[in-house]
Amino acid sequence: MMTRRGPRKRWDEFTPSQQQGIVAAVIVTGVWQLVMLIDLWRRPAACIRGSKRAWFLASFARPFGQIAYYAWGRRPPRP
Repeated sequence: MMTRRGPRKRWDEFTPSQQQGIVAAVIVTGVWQLVMLIDLWRRPAACIRGSKRAWFLASFARPFGQIAYYAWGRRPPRP
């Protein structure tokens, strides 16, 4: 059973520590996405499971797209 949520909080209703946590999470996921996209750009298509376009689109499903890419999307380099 789903519970009904109240009205959304405005930014100034969060405590300073909550605001810092939100900002830190946004920065970390943004940097992680940028690193993923750079890796995707530089990595040859043969070293990626699936298409680069699909992984590019998946990168915007934060943070699940990045987790999936690093867990399953990359093939190990061949010697």
